[in-house]
Amino acid sequence: MSSNREIWLDWLRVTACFLVMATHSCEPFYLGGEGSLILTKADALWVSVLNVIPRACVALFVVASSYLQFPLGYPTKEFFKRRALRILPPFLVWSVVYALIWGEPVQNFKDLLLNFNYAAGHLWFVYMLLGIYLLMPLLSPWARKVGRKELLFYLAVCLFTTAIPFIRQWAGGAAPVIYGPSGIPNTAKYPLWGEASWNSYGLFYYFSGFIGYLLLGLYFKKFVGRMSAGRTIAIATPLFLAGFAVCNAGFLTRVWADCGGEFPVEGPVGLAALWEGPWLNDTLGVALMVVAWMLLFRLIQNGGAFYEKVLVPVSKASYGMYLCHMVILGAISGWLRGALGLGAEGVLGIWTTPVQILATAILSFTASAIFCILVQKIPKAGRLIAG
Repeated sequence: MSSNREIWLDWLRVTACFLVMATHSCEPFYLGGEGSLILTKADALWVSVLNVIPRACVALFVVASSYLQFPLGYPTKEFFKRRALRILPPFLVWSVVYALIWGEPVQNFKDLLLNFNYAAGHLWFVYMLLGIYLLMPLLSPWARKVGRKELLFYLAVCLFTTAIPFIRQWAGGAAPVIYGPSGIPNTAKYPLWGEASWNSYGLFYYFSGFIGYLLLGLYFKKFVGRMSAGRTIAIATPLFLAGFAVCNAGFLTRVWADCGGEFPVEGPVGLAALWEGPWLNDTLGVALMVVAWMLLFRLIQNGGAFYEKVLVPVSKASYGMYLCHMVILGAISGWLRGALGLGAEGVLGIWTTPVQILATAILSFTASAIFCILVQKIPKAGRLIAG
């Protein structure tokens, strides 16, 4: 089996799926109820570490899809058909499930006409991925012919756009906040390079977001050969540490500015949305960590019994795991918080928070993997539910 698969990409996909659950396991420690809440200084530090290390997770999924699918190896119509059959049925099933179990079902179904259900916020990923798929046929003729220097130029432009949030903050200072229909705020953008109140499509608009990760997957596929473990580690380590430092310092700086050194710090849900700014997917620190993860996973070349019997089935179930895991994770997180307590007052003292985060991630990952692998075995219906 392994001879027909990119072994390192299976490891990457499975690890990225676990990292997604690790990030969501951190959320109860800076999001409290309907608002934002960090109980202690120790909790702020734990979140700044355990929620930053896995922050490349979603971008890694995009890079993996690019590496496998881009440029297209078959006609556009066939590509859309394959992707639609793979992506849409499980997405629709789980959109309905979340609409029924969380919040007000009638309003949830109305919301689904325009967007994902905000109670199941992780489903935003599917919309973004479908947008990437729409671009692949358009860019594939260029991708087949592009040379290394030309592709590096475009990657450099995309990398520059990941620094734009910091340029906006430097140029605009304390920007006003705009609230969307969900009540979750976004910081007003300081206009740069062609942007204005009547125009969002500035110079770098079309190079921002996840397009850079699409090009990164292409670059690795076409131009990154095998490297020794020593050279790989020598390059990946400083990249990862630099990315971690940018995200970590950005988060803690914002939290400290809001709490004035006093804990607990709390406020509306929008406060946490602003704390998260430095580690969003299109920011510099995350981009650096993505490159580091990619380099490290490329070292994995050999399969084996564990790979064949455990990792491959989990890799095949990873999309379904992503879709369903919030139901499982929410239950496990609530149970552990009740059993172990909170913060320094918990059963394990200052270690209560990291143990809860890691245990929630591990148990959620294991349970969702078992569930999806078993569901996939159901004739005909299994793939429609679990991908």
